[in-house]
Amino acid sequence: MSSAASRPAAGPFDRGHTDDLMSFLAASPSPYHAVANTAERLEKAGFRRVEETEAWDGTSGGKYVTRGGAIIAWYVPEGAAPHTPYRIVGAHTDSPNLRVKPQPDLGAHGWRQVAVEIYGGTLLNTWLDRDLGLAGRLTLRDGSHHLVNIDTPLLRVPQLAIHLDRGANDGLKLDRQRHMQPIWGLGDVHEGDLVAHVAADAGLDAEDVTGWDLMVHALEAPAYLGRDRELLAGPRMDNLLSVHAAAAALASLAGRDDLPYIPVLAAFDHEENGSEADTGAQGPLLGTVLERSVYARGGQYEDRARAFAGTICLSSDTGHAVHPNYAERHDPTHHPRVNGGPILKVNVNQRYATDGSGRAVFAAACEKAGVPWQSFVSNNDMPCGTTIGPITAARHGITTVDIGVAILSMHSARELCGAEDPYLLANALVAFLKG
Repeated sequence: MSSAASRPAAGPFDRGHTDDLMSFLAASPSPYHAVANTAERLEKAGFRRVEETEAWDGTSGGKYVTRGGAIIAWYVPEGAAPHTPYRIVGAHTDSPNLRVKPQPDLGAHGWRQVAVEIYGGTLLNTWLDRDLGLAGRLTLRDGSHHLVNIDTPLLRVPQLAIHLDRGANDGLKLDRQRHMQPIWGLGDVHEGDLVAHVAADAGLDAEDVTGWDLMVHALEAPAYLGRDRELLAGPRMDNLLSVHAAAAALASLAGRDDLPYIPVLAAFDHEENGSEADTGAQGPLLGTVLERSVYARGGQYEDRARAFAGTICLSSDTGHAVHPNYAERHDPTHHPRVNGGPILKVNVNQRYATDGSGRAVFAAACEKAGVPWQSFVSNNDMPCGTTIGPITAARHGITTVDIGVAILSMHSARELCGAEDPYLLANALVAFLKG
């Protein structure tokens, strides 16, 4: 029996959570699908959608707001005061990939291609020679949005044969404009063909489509890996793994009216390109939702200030597990291992928001949940990535702690984590949200 199957779970989640994560990843090829699937799961737990354009009431219970590829959800316990602090788990719904350009129909030398733009810091070579689908949303003349997902082989970015590039194995150099345009057929190029195909697949009239947000996704299903099934391979773990865990943790608290905090899920879009969007962490969405919740419960600005001062956010995003083939790229005293529990991410230059006080909060949650945890810090010679953590701390004045799950192949079309770590993270998040 594998360690992943035999490790006892101290919290509400076990290996079944990882099984469910696989289904969530497969069903969420775009941020818009991730939001829709998260909302569906929350509604099953009794949460209800509230519209930003309508007046909000101060009733208790679970509520959520969606905007494009972002979702904010919160649970107000019965009798919560206007100044009740929040416990927030922050994450992001987007992943690096290839996204369709406004004029997508392209071709050369008898090949029909799709014009794509590189989104985020993707590992370009991982998109080569894969069967690719297309997903996202179409916008119609009436302003409505329709989710679309062509989950069958439609596209492929073909690599140049080694006979024509003898130095490929000595250092592959890909031109982002010339070499990453997928093929999808043969023949003459006709303007509007791609969108017409996507619309027809969704049962829509192409004449009604006036806008689109479409992106490429790899078709291989998530799968357990290894002799003992201790590993999990799949797409978009950065950062749907955290979105899934946070949504599960929040849903598990529905109906709990003994909570000292208001638990919140804040899943943003566009983290991978800087978060500067109305659906990103740089935007006003989170602050607006939290403030409106305070005011809907009869609070004033003083209550808002008191609530924010007592609020803590865990920014949950994937981090780097020690790589067996490149161990020298890691800090010599910090080697996070898969299935070793969630990681606490530290950077004194504030690429992560964690400080000593935040460490104590995270350690207490893990101890309460019976979950092991690890520390991550970058090698001084390696530039450090960043997250929504510092943005959330600076924009809202909220104490923020950066955490996550250690993975390999980050920003690949297919990433790798330990099969235990998703449910260990979820159990730690439950303990944190409960306070």
